[in-house]
Amino acid sequence: MKHTSVKISLFLNYFVFAILLNSVGIVILKSLNNYGVAEDQASILEPFKDMPIAIVSFVIASFLPRIGYKRAMLIALALVSFACIFMFYGNSFFAAKVLFATVGTSFALIKVSVYSMIGMVTENPKAHNSLMSNIEGVFMIGIALAYFLFPAFNSDTNPDAWLRVYWLLAAAAVLSFLFLYFTKFDKTPEIPGADLAQDFVEMMKLMARLLTLVFIISAFLFVMIEQGIMTWLPTFNQNVLHLPESVSIMMASIFAISLAVGRLLAGVLTRRIHWIWVLSFCTVTAMFLVVFLLPKTVGIEVKAIQSVKDIPLIGFAFPIVGLFIAPIYPLLNSIVLSALPKKLHSPMTGLIVVFSAVGGSMGSVITGWLFKNKGPENAFYFILIPMTFLLISYFILKKLTSKNAVQA
Repeated sequence: MKHTSVKISLFLNYFVFAILLNSVGIVILKSLNNYGVAEDQASILEPFKDMPIAIVSFVIASFLPRIGYKRAMLIALALVSFACIFMFYGNSFFAAKVLFATVGTSFALIKVSVYSMIGMVTENPKAHNSLMSNIEGVFMIGIALAYFLFPAFNSDTNPDAWLRVYWLLAAAAVLSFLFLYFTKFDKTPEIPGADLAQDFVEMMKLMARLLTLVFIISAFLFVMIEQGIMTWLPTFNQNVLHLPESVSIMMASIFAISLAVGRLLAGVLTRRIHWIWVLSFCTVTAMFLVVFLLPKTVGIEVKAIQSVKDIPLIGFAFPIVGLFIAPIYPLLNSIVLSALPKKLHSPMTGLIVVFSAVGGSMGSVITGWLFKNKGPENAFYFILIPMTFLLISYFILKKLTSKNAVQA
């Protein structure tokens, strides 16, 4: 396989950041318990992570090829390794804010670089679809691992014991840094414009293309669905399935694992089956599961539950929706990037990251409003609306990308 070491490096980098990004909820809880921070204060850790991702991606994406993708990823890994060590010694809410601001900034460099390099190490759209799905699948494995990794360092006798996890994460970042540093990659990124100003203009021109507009709307809708479910599934488990709080949180990891498996499977399937059929089947199946499984969870009689093995089978059903919505995001990204010249992959990724961040925030807010005003037993029915629009968008995207390339 060509560029094997480069691809492994992309997997490693994405995996490390998945764990760090998904730890924000855990650190919020620790800030409440260990640092005496109020809920409204602790909640700012989320924007400390998300805002740098959106802002940095938008600002640097157009001219990142001039810096070099490898150099940008090395900078990101170095920053987070120092931030993890700072969190261990800082042991404060201020240190947590510094950590997530650094993680967000660094992830912007990583995601834009990874997405852009996928096009440089794959030979055709099918290979691009497959690698994108596999990388996003590994990302979801990292997210699921965070639910188990951080609790493993907890101690009933030492409230600061959990901080030792940051030595492990710093070591993982350093190992990824070294692996990437010694990885040979001799391809030079194509530059979008003649200078920095022209680079930015080229990114802005992308937004005027019909392909880009349809894609942005599609990505926005998907991330809104995914983040809405991921954020509110623990609340659904507690309020509708009547599961204990700890078990409700643990069950949310099943959704992340389902997303990981679904994306890895999509990486295999899209090498043999056209993406339009994979996405259409997965979306229709997900809609079917929502319509027929949700009613069965309402009013369910649950006996005493002490662990996951005591949960009735229907409790596992809804997280399995993740298996079928999983391929949507990576394949949408791959479809639009494969249809664009490689010199526009970096600015396009900047737009992907920005609108994904906005979609994720909107998904959490809208789903929270539905939980409050429509009831937790009904809130998830509303994801059928964006799913329907997504299904329509696939066929529009297929038509727009049928020539397999878009003129720069």
